[in-house]
Amino acid sequence: MSMPLPSIYPFIHYADPEAALRFLKQAFGCEERVVYRKPDGAIAHVELTLGHGLVMFGGAEGGRLKMAASKQVPLKNLGIYVVVTDPDALYARAKAAGASIAMELHDTDYGSRDFSALDPEGNVWSFGTYQPLAAPPPKG
Repeated sequence: MSMPLPSIYPFIHYADPEAALRFLKQAFGCEERVVYRKPDGAIAHVELTLGHGLVMFGGAEGGRLKMAASKQVPLKNLGIYVVVTDPDALYARAKAAGASIAMELHDTDYGSRDFSALDPEGNVWSFGTYQPLAAPPPKG
């Protein structure tokens, strides 16, 4: 049975996309799907996978959509949640890579094991065993 392709893909604009690429691969185990570069070698667009998910990013200065780099926005009101099978191992990996832990590893009251870490520009990446689409939504 094949899974349908997702229709929502988060994207981030980084002031330093090269540093973000290195960090996300080292700390969280993301894998390069594609890295498009400009003629001068600077990153234009990156797609990284982790498990069955994909996140896209690039530099803040490029493209038609003008956005601030994530580190230029002092308060963030969004984050990225990634379903993982072994949050303990990923937590240890992230700490060893120097990730700033925003929320320590813990068990939730809804049965997930979670933690959150910040990327180099302060974006919140949360990891846990809770799979939102595994059960039907509660009635109410």
